[in-house]
Amino acid sequence: MSANVGTGKSKSGNTLLFIILAFVVGVAVLLMLTLNNSAAEGQAIAETSAKGLGTIYDSLKYEKSIHILAMLLIGFGFLMVFVRKHGFSSITATFLVVSVALPLYMLLKSFGGEGFQLSLVSIDSFILAEFAAASLLIAIGAPLGKLKMDQYLIMAALFIPAYILNEWIILESGFFNGFVDAGGSVVIHAFGAYFGLGVVANTMSKFENGPQAENNAVSNQFCLIGSMVLWIFWPSFTSALVAPEQVVLTAINTVFALCGATLATYVFTRILRGKIEIEDMANAALAGGVAIGSVCNLATPGLAMLIGIVAGTVSTYGYAVIAPKVEKLIKGTDTCGVHNLHGMPGVLGGLTGVFFAANAGVQFGGVAVTIILAFTLGKVSGVIIRLFGQKEVPFSDEDEFLLGHSGAIE
Repeated sequence: MSANVGTGKSKSGNTLLFIILAFVVGVAVLLMLTLNNSAAEGQAIAETSAKGLGTIYDSLKYEKSIHILAMLLIGFGFLMVFVRKHGFSSITATFLVVSVALPLYMLLKSFGGEGFQLSLVSIDSFILAEFAAASLLIAIGAPLGKLKMDQYLIMAALFIPAYILNEWIILESGFFNGFVDAGGSVVIHAFGAYFGLGVVANTMSKFENGPQAENNAVSNQFCLIGSMVLWIFWPSFTSALVAPEQVVLTAINTVFALCGATLATYVFTRILRGKIEIEDMANAALAGGVAIGSVCNLATPGLAMLIGIVAGTVSTYGYAVIAPKVEKLIKGTDTCGVHNLHGMPGVLGGLTGVFFAANAGVQFGGVAVTIILAFTLGKVSGVIIRLFGQKEVPFSDEDEFLLGHSGAIE
């Protein structure tokens, strides 16, 4: 026993040292960036202000960016609180990975070079960074409860470069010109889901004899708060970067798709389970927002609702029937069911883009490349993450938090 404890402390110490070194390197990079780019950025901002270009529309985008922040921190954070006794960990992990994702994405993109570089001080680059953070939050949903807090930080540091690589291949490289994905069904949702599945692949045996994820009425009610925040602000997510003349259509299509998914979830959770499963209502009801992303600015409201109905049906069937088969296939457990909410509906959204894309082969190819790249890079990341040890008490706050009299939800 003492030998195991010693090894655990050693791994914990090594992980902490790694985090400290990474933090120091990050601060050094920030200082270098400030010294090298402050004059150029300041001049660019001054020129833009002098010309009066985009000021009003950028202000409108700023409001949407705050809506997206609410989705990231409140929506995703509370959606993952469904695991009882793991609430502090879920919300803290959300805080931490968002705090890594936003600056890391913007820094890496600003150093990207010609054809890849974004201005560090730009509302568009900030929103794109929020999209990357959303995809990361999707990814951590798969191993949720099975990683130490330090490992979420490591996963974030590995995920963002992987996300940027896929984003470049699919949207910026020219290899997939004409790929339809305005709201990120594929690049954001499917990529995050299959990356997360890659991380948890071949880990089932490590946790099968330990504590399992549990929920109760209170934890599920907190989860529903997160679900409703996501539902409310999803139109801002899909319309954040579309052309001004497409904003209203995009927002209406998104709401109609969410309505369709919510109604389909209610019908099929009763058909498949006999009674309403609250896990389905909290998650599958959002599948319409995932699936409409690819064609959110192109579809009609009627088609959007139909896409939502199909997505809600597929997602509910995923939670009720498909999930155990997928876990057996990858030999890993998907805590939040990201494959059911983001993976399959994301692929569905990408496939609906075939009807709007100029080249169907490009659309199919973009979806396939995203899935393969995400799972492969996720699997590699999972191997690296596991080098930093294993959580002592899965699905619990007790091994990492000072609980005192404010213990986790019972």
